[in-house]
Amino acid sequence: MEHEVELVSLEEEFVSSEEEFVSSEDPFVSSIELQSMVNSHENPFVIIDRNYRIVAVNDAYEKIYSYPDGNAVGKMCYQVSHGNEHPCHQEGEECPHDHIFDTGEHCVCAHVHVDAGHRMHQVRVSAYPLQGSDGQLYMGECIEQVTSPDNRRSGSERMVGNTPTFLACVQQLSVAAGSNAPVLLQGETGTGKELAAEYIHVHSTRSDRPFQIVDSTVLTDNLFEAEVFGHERGAYTGSVGEKQGLFELAEGGTVFLDEIGDLPSSQQAKLLRVLETGQFRRVGGVKTMKCDVRIICATNRHLWEAVQAGTFREDLYYRIACLNIRLPSLRERLDDVQTLARNLIESINRAMRCSYHLTDDVYERLQAYDYPGNIRELRNVLFIAATHSQNREINGELIDNVFKNLPQCNGQDEATRAERNYSPPMKAAQSSSITPPIAESPSTLKDLEADHIMQLLDRYSGNRKKVAEALGISERTIYRKLKKLDLA
Repeated sequence: MEHEVELVSLEEEFVSSEEEFVSSEDPFVSSIELQSMVNSHENPFVIIDRNYRIVAVNDAYEKIYSYPDGNAVGKMCYQVSHGNEHPCHQEGEECPHDHIFDTGEHCVCAHVHVDAGHRMHQVRVSAYPLQGSDGQLYMGECIEQVTSPDNRRSGSERMVGNTPTFLACVQQLSVAAGSNAPVLLQGETGTGKELAAEYIHVHSTRSDRPFQIVDSTVLTDNLFEAEVFGHERGAYTGSVGEKQGLFELAEGGTVFLDEIGDLPSSQQAKLLRVLETGQFRRVGGVKTMKCDVRIICATNRHLWEAVQAGTFREDLYYRIACLNIRLPSLRERLDDVQTLARNLIESINRAMRCSYHLTDDVYERLQAYDYPGNIRELRNVLFIAATHSQNREINGELIDNVFKNLPQCNGQDEATRAERNYSPPMKAAQSSSITPPIAESPSTLKDLEADHIMQLLDRYSGNRKKVAEALGISERTIYRKLKKLDLA
C-alpha cells in the first residue's frame, strides 16, 4: 500500500524538508515531486537506495547514461554508470555509496563513468545522504564531468585521484578554468603539469580552440623565436618558406609554456612584450601581428627564487603568475597510488597493445615507495614490470624486484633504502620463492627504456611520430627522450 515519505537532504542545497514523494512496496521510489527535485539540477543527478538500486534520475543523467531500454530507474547504479556487474568497491575503487551508508556523511571523490556509447568519462561525484521520513536512507549523487573523451588526446593518461590533496588541486584548476588570467603551475618533475594545463584548457571557454605546447628546454635561443612567433621566407638560412608560429596557430586558444624557468633571458623580454601588448612580429618580418591566446606556464623550480637571483625577470613573473597553483608530489598523495596504477596500466596496455593486469598484492608494494620521480616514475615502474612479466600478470614479487633494481636504489644498504625510498613488506622480502627476473640486462630504467624505444624505431622504420603514438606520448616528448637517452 502506498504511503508518503518525506525526503530530507542533510545538505540543504539539495532538498528542503517540504519535499515529498510516494513510496510503494516496489524496490524503488518514484513520484512527480521527487522527479521535480532531481530535475532542478543542471548536472546529472541520481538518487540511489541502500541496495545500489537507482530510485530517480534527472534529464541530464538520462541523456548521458541512458540504459538500453531507455529507463535507468530500477537498475543497479554500477550497471548504468559503470557498465559493471559488481559494485565499485568490489572492483577496488573508492565507493561513495559505501561511505554514505556507513557514515551518513557527505563525500566527494573522482570516478570513471561509462556513457551509453561505452565511452569513459572522468567525473567528480558529490554524494549526499538523503533521509526519508520513514527512516530509510538514500544517496544523492551530483555528477560533474572532469574530462570528456572527445577532448582528450589519444593515448594520454587522465588526472585521477581521490585524496583531499588531489581534489583540492583539481578545485583550483577548475577555478582557473573559469578565468582568462595567466596561470603558473608549479610542481616537481613528473607531477602532471601538462595534464593540468590541458585540464584548464578543456574546461575553459577556449576549449574548442587549439592547445599549443612550447617546451623551453628543447628549443635553442633562435629556434624558440622561430617556433613561437614564426618566420618569413628567407628570414635565415634554410627558411625556404614562411611559417606560422605557435601563437598564430593557437589563435583564440591556449599556449602552454612548459619549464618557463629555463627560458633564456634574451627571450624573456620578447615574451613579456607579447603578453603585455598581444602583438608580435615573425622572425624576418616587418608586419606587426596580433594574437588572442591564454597563457599557462609551468616550472619545476621555485621561480620566485630565480627572480631574487636575477635569472628570471620580475616583471615577467608577475605577468605569468596571476593564478599560482602548486601540484602536489605523489608522496603527498600516496593513497592515490592504487587508482593511478590502474589508470597507468590501461595506458601501458594501449601503448604496448597488450593486456597486463595487476594482482591485489601489488598495491601495498607500490605505496611503500616515495617516488622522487612522481607519477612519471610510477608509470616507469609499471612499464618495467610489464616488460618482465611472463604471463601478462604483474604481482607483488615482480614489483619488489623492479624497485630493487631502480638506479637510485643501487648501492644503498637496506637501512638507507628503507629510510629513503622503499621497504618491501616483510613477508615478501623474506620469501624464498622470489626469483630475480630483473637481474637480466638491461637492468636499469634508462637501459630498458632505450632498448624498448630502439625496438619501436626499428618496427616503424625510424618514424618518430608512430613511435610516439605507440608509447602514448606526444611527438615532442619522444624527441626529448631520444636526446636524453643519447639516441638522437
